[in-house]
Amino acid sequence: MSDEEDGGSLYVLTAVLLTPTQFPAVLGDDFPEACALLGVRPVTDGYGLVLGQDEEGARWTVVVDDVSLVAAAIASWDCGMEYDLSPDERTIVVSLAGWPLELTVSAPGVAEPHDPEQGADGTGRVPLTPPSADAWGPVQRRMGADQIAREWADWSERVATDGGAAAAAHPGLARALAEAKQYTVAAPPPGRVRSSFAAEGARTVRADGPGWSLVARTDDSAFVLLDEEPGEVLIVPREGEFDLGELLAELDRVAARPL
Repeated sequence: MSDEEDGGSLYVLTAVLLTPTQFPAVLGDDFPEACALLGVRPVTDGYGLVLGQDEEGARWTVVVDDVSLVAAAIASWDCGMEYDLSPDERTIVVSLAGWPLELTVSAPGVAEPHDPEQGADGTGRVPLTPPSADAWGPVQRRMGADQIAREWADWSERVATDGGAAAAAHPGLARALAEAKQYTVAAPPPGRVRSSFAAEGARTVRADGPGWSLVARTDDSAFVLLDEEPGEVLIVPREGEFDLGELLAELDRVAARPL
């Protein structure tokens, strides 16, 4: 797959959505923060991020405003179907050096993936780079919450097996739940709370705040990750001192949802 970009070819390797309801966790706690990192305006319809290599093998992230085209490509790839993602030049908002995500694939017949010289995109920005796996911070915390959301059944089984002891008196946990509660009173930035379909009519709720991430099922328990607790997952049971059921119902009500 290729796309003409500045007179050259971009060999497309993958693509992701950047919308209020779905965006890479590495980019921020909410949609406006993710857009700011890439230097684009947080428009309502969002963007598609196309990751690829040029003819010299340099990494590029191309931001396009044709969200439906990128969504169609992702849906096709997820189904194992081929899709030639070739955005029109008129849909390109900006081309940024580097990739924000770790990719294990590369374009055949070109040089090994590498970043172009700093400033080669005309902005003088340092090339985008994937987060380090050796550190713990906001990015790793958000990615951990996303992983739990994807592997909910495994995590729920682990909790049931281990007994699911919750750090109910943990001050960071109490702070996170109190701040999440405030989102139901005063609307947070778009994408700060997101809701997606889950099995048996339930919803998966994802919420982020300064120093914390929450992932939960509206019919089950919740997990909270904190910047101050590297690699730890705190469990919030359905029954306990926190009125979790009501909180999740209210978060689901104010959450951004996929169309």
